[in-house]
Amino acid sequence: MTQHFIVIGNPIAHSKSPEIHQVFATQVGLDIHYERQYCPDDSDSFTSVVEAFFHGGGVGANVTVPFKQVAYDCCVARGGLSEHAKVAGAVNTLLLNKALLERGVPMTEALYGDNTDGQGLVNHIVSLGWPLKQARVAIIGAGGAARGAVLPLIEAGVQQLTIANRTLSKAQTLVTELSAASPHIGAHDIQTCSMHDLTGQYDLIINATSIGLSGDTLPLAEDLNCQYAYDMMYGRTLPFLQHFKARTAQISDGYGMLIGQAALSFERWTGYTIDVAQATEALQQKP
Repeated sequence: MTQHFIVIGNPIAHSKSPEIHQVFATQVGLDIHYERQYCPDDSDSFTSVVEAFFHGGGVGANVTVPFKQVAYDCCVARGGLSEHAKVAGAVNTLLLNKALLERGVPMTEALYGDNTDGQGLVNHIVSLGWPLKQARVAIIGAGGAARGAVLPLIEAGVQQLTIANRTLSKAQTLVTELSAASPHIGAHDIQTCSMHDLTGQYDLIINATSIGLSGDTLPLAEDLNCQYAYDMMYGRTLPFLQHFKARTAQISDGYGMLIGQAALSFERWTGYTIDVAQATEALQQKP
């Protein structure tokens, strides 16, 4: 029987999710149909799309911009959330809680939301052979991408975590909110600073902003260095990575994170664990 999946967004035509998940399905021998689903940018339309999809027998939905916060709110009102989704304050993976359905809970109240973005990031970093345990890590940016990365990095055993942002107060507010959302984060000492004040040597620096996509550069301190530099963006030459490559750091863009978070969504829906390295190779060979 064909299993049905969608990715909901606005815009959505550019999404690589159908191609990625088809590679996953081929790898494990599943028959799936995965579609891009455009949705008007309002919460009522999003809720209608989600309800129609699951009532029609849909198995799982991915959520992309601008609906991750809307999906979070929808799960708060109509179902449940994973700890990663609670901490991130956003949902990128939707499914139905089968245990609740078996107890007779209406489908509209059995929605379950997860956030696999940060876990996909960590899994990709680990696959690169970059050490995270006891590492000194800095994240540049204090928006949604940074928020979703903090708990998985702490779970991976980083020793020191610093969040740097153009506006220091935003980084400080983020840490306060994260500490209140999870005891795992509350027990971990997270430093904050302005971007200009991020200096010294780190094992890993992660760019969680989208500044590089426009070709602009971050105002990085001259004495800021790292062994590894990771940009969550992908698809073009990124000034952040070029900056640290010139300083002999090993670098990576976020394409592996994209595949990693998708693989975790696929596993949540189907129970199948994906060989991400094999899937990445298959995707890179596609024209």
